[in-house]
Amino acid sequence: MTNEDKIKQAFKDRDWNEIKTHDSWVIFKVMAEMVEGFEKLAKIGPCVSIFGSARTKSDNPYYKMAEEIAAKLVRHGYGVITGGGPGIMEAGNKGAKSEKGKSVGLNIELPHEQGNNMYIDPDKLISFDYFFVRKVMFVKYSQGFIVMPGGFGTLDELFEAVTLIQTNKIGRFPIVLVGEEFWGGLFDWIKGTMLKAGNISPEDLNLINIVETPTDAVRVIDEFYSKYLLSPNF
Repeated sequence: MTNEDKIKQAFKDRDWNEIKTHDSWVIFKVMAEMVEGFEKLAKIGPCVSIFGSARTKSDNPYYKMAEEIAAKLVRHGYGVITGGGPGIMEAGNKGAKSEKGKSVGLNIELPHEQGNNMYIDPDKLISFDYFFVRKVMFVKYSQGFIVMPGGFGTLDELFEAVTLIQTNKIGRFPIVLVGEEFWGGLFDWIKGTMLKAGNISPEDLNLINIVETPTDAVRVIDEFYSKYLLSPNF
């Protein structure tokens, strides 16, 4: 279905039987994705999600950093969750796999991108049709978010997590942005515009950490949980 067809369909009159049939199948599909996600991810143990652009090439410094971060996380006792695709996601799964750690991929089919990468554990690959179901899984089963440079999808995941923590819909967990050069301008705008306008509180800025190195990224995760005397148990 083309974009124009989708727009036109929204204005098309539908009878009750058509509405009931279509919407019922959507509900069942959403339920099926939720059940599969809960069943597979409930057993994975403590994990950290790594986000970033699917367009990042393997020779990019941020690809190398994501790979190193994932490997360090595994050595510190965490599994790694990614969106399952290429780019930064591939780097995260590759780093986890290199250390024989748990490598999880929450894949979603997109028209302009490849399928899942080859570094995901076969029993920990889940494919989704619905972004919102996939986002539930990231938030529910991650002990932290490490966010590499990315596009709209990366920002979507970042601000979803910050909003849920800010509004006390979920418990706080560490959110780490890697790369001052990439993220600094956005953070300056948040402080200089959003905060200045009174649209967020000063303490909201503390929900996000910006670091430069893989070591610092993993340290933020470790130090956050050390305050609660918690550490990975697998």
